[in-house]
Amino acid sequence: MSLTQAELGRRIRSAREACGLTQEQLGAFAGLSRVAVGLIESGSRSVSSLELDKIAHAVGRSLTSFFTPEFAERDALTALFRSDAALAEQTDLLQALQASLALGHELTNLERLLGIDRVQLLTATYELPPPKSRWEAIQHGQKVAIEERQRLALGAAPLGDLSDLLEAQGVRTAAVGLPDNISGLTLVDHTIGIFVVVNARHAAVRRRFSLSHEYGHALFDRMRAGAISRTDDRADLLEVRANAFAAEFLMPAEGVAQFVTAFGKGGASREQVTVFDETAAVQVEQRAVPGSQDIQLYDVALLAHHYGASRAAALYRLKNLRLIDEREFQRLQADEERGAGYTMAAFLSAPEVMDGDTARGDFRRRFLTLALEAYRREEITRSKLAELASMVQIGRGRLSAVLAAVGLD
Repeated sequence: MSLTQAELGRRIRSAREACGLTQEQLGAFAGLSRVAVGLIESGSRSVSSLELDKIAHAVGRSLTSFFTPEFAERDALTALFRSDAALAEQTDLLQALQASLALGHELTNLERLLGIDRVQLLTATYELPPPKSRWEAIQHGQKVAIEERQRLALGAAPLGDLSDLLEAQGVRTAAVGLPDNISGLTLVDHTIGIFVVVNARHAAVRRRFSLSHEYGHALFDRMRAGAISRTDDRADLLEVRANAFAAEFLMPAEGVAQFVTAFGKGGASREQVTVFDETAAVQVEQRAVPGSQDIQLYDVALLAHHYGASRAAALYRLKNLRLIDEREFQRLQADEERGAGYTMAAFLSAPEVMDGDTARGDFRRRFLTLALEAYRREEITRSKLAELASMVQIGRGRLSAVLAAVGLD
């Protein structure tokens, strides 16, 4: 049965209301007046494909979703608006969410055109009850991180490229400009699957932690259909759990202890061992050279570089694992805050994150590669290719030069 103008209008209204947008707000995003939106929703006015494309973008949906036999009344953006009704008033965040979902929908469509099947990539899930306290939230996060590392056969080794790891588990990743107080978000959509977005405006080392944090949400908060990680909500139990997961997943306790031990540190200043032979016991005592077990800033710099974490995160990890005490933590933190950590890392050629180890480049490369292949196969037009390229900040001039260089113009 063909879709009537009235039914299309009803679906547009349903999608708008599910996101908490007024007719005036939707009109502003789509370049329409409030009256025009009202007429479209009532079925009294037709809507052009260009207008519908803008409307779909505004409500975080693909254009084709309005023409499916079974229209989904709720989706990922809807779930987020249901959890926070004030989202509609945060224009910059709303636009970032719209851009994120639009990228996800376009990537999904490119894969469909090219016959790429992602059904085989099924993300693991951990059934956890809501934590009752911060301590319980930390225990949950650490436990899942240890189990996930075991499932992935990672041992205590550094994670390498996190974007590649998450993509291999069926989780899409991307970096989009978000408000500064938002480190990332996780979207669960029936058409694009699980989509993790981190803040492109943040430093690479912070984006890496955010990827791990959002992966935690994907593993044990999937029923929420979406999560926004704000700095103001860091005390929230679900955020505490995701942060505990990220810390253990990035820098496993076993690995950190092994790393410190390899430099002859981390032991007690005085150790006693009793050897028993079934008849009698011999007690042996070992005293370390005073100060020899003290962890220094160069140890912190190497640890951070080894695991691709920030030196601040490495410091807190050492403190929480009781490899340094509060006095040592304060001393090292003061050195880091006055810039000595950066100087030491530069001296050792040990930056926190290697260049290119971010979600931004990986998503962009895959997105553009699939778009070029779809264009080569004549699955999309030159105009559509230019539109897709502009979504990842590639202008028409640069695109034309690339197409000419490879003989695709």
